Amino acid sequence: MLTYGKPLEGPIKSLAEEYHDRTVAYWRTWCKHCSVPFDFQDEVLRSALTLKLHIFEDTGAVIAATTTSIPEAPGTGRNWDYRYCWLRDAYFAVGALNRLGHFEEMEKFITYLRNITQDEPNLSLQPVYGIGGERVLEEREISWLSGFLGQGPVRIGNLAHRHRQHDVYGELVLCMLPFFFDRRIVDQDPGGNFGVVERLVRRAGELFGKPDAGIWEFRSEESLHVFSSLMCWAAVHHGARIARHLGRTDLADDWDGRAAQFRSILEREAWNEALGCFTMTFRGSQPDASNLLMARVDFLRPDDPRLARTLARYEQVLKEGDYVFRYRSRDDFGVPKSAFLICTFWFIEALATVGRTAEAHDMFRKVIARANPLGLLSEDIDPATGELWGNFPQTYSHVGLITSALLLGT
Repeated sequence: MLTYGKPLEGPIKSLAEEYHDRTVAYWRTWCKHCSVPFDFQDEVLRSALTLKLHIFEDTGAVIAATTTSIPEAPGTGRNWDYRYCWLRDAYFAVGALNRLGHFEEMEKFITYLRNITQDEPNLSLQPVYGIGGERVLEEREISWLSGFLGQGPVRIGNLAHRHRQHDVYGELVLCMLPFFFDRRIVDQDPGGNFGVVERLVRRAGELFGKPDAGIWEFRSEESLHVFSSLMCWAAVHHGARIARHLGRTDLADDWDGRAAQFRSILEREAWNEALGCFTMTFRGSQPDASNLLMARVDFLRPDDPRLARTLARYEQVLKEGDYVFRYRSRDDFGVPKSAFLICTFWFIEALATVGRTAEAHDMFRKVIARANPLGLLSEDIDPATGELWGNFPQTYSHVGLITSALLLGT
């Protein structure tokens, strides 16, 4: 029998049984160390296992999904390769695992991040990298493959590696917060980690209020996206918290001042009083579900009336049945046909945040009922049929499930 690596040292049957038993023991032990809520334990554990399996053990990179080119909706051409590490998705994933008691994954991802940033002298970060830190992910179509259910094209690579998506700086500062405030973590290199934070904060300050492709990766044009500037504000605001914690009052005072300026601009440019909501772009008119995260990043207090008004407006425009769209406006591929599961979970989180807990519970139970028999979710869902579409299983969706379950469970 031919094998890879070391030759077999025993009978195949007994060796296979040993490997099986060791594998089962490993995952059972890992699950035992998950701090799960009393409610929704099965759903949370299945989601946690999915996230863990999306992490490349060698580098700490987190892939967005294990598949490529399953369309967001039939016949749309929205077929993408998600087998790469989006820095944004990785932040959400390791944050969810950290809340379940697994912070080793976050430590590994920070190592991955530091390896990337040390090779970026100007810290012009891509939104997405290969699992080994590869920068060039050229996108191409495989014409001889018909695609999922014949719904091509099949793409390998992802054009997003060329995009400017300024929100990543805020997400990475937030990802590093536990290194300075979580007493369970012994930071072996506090100076080096704060050096990364300082570079991220300075770059975020430079990019606030600048056009980019946005969180939803629009391909044909850049705009001044609210969420991108919100996360630049978050980088500076939370960077100031870290600096003050470390006794760097000079930096903390400077960054607090910058954050206050950025807040003032966002409150003026991102809010549309006539519509009663925050919008996708500065002085815009289109809703954007990513703004539902404003309370989570401490931009809005839970009792801020603008959060409740934004939620009510989005309920009218973005919500269809039990599911929520990212946006409703036309993009490079037409008008979106499928709801986005992570946006649905963000909506559930916002419902609970403003005190509409019963509605949040009801909506959450309906959404998780759409998972397949193994408890897995894809990226998108047809609001009319409840059919799952998009790459599968999807990191974002399982992050949303965990976060909502922890918020709603007891």
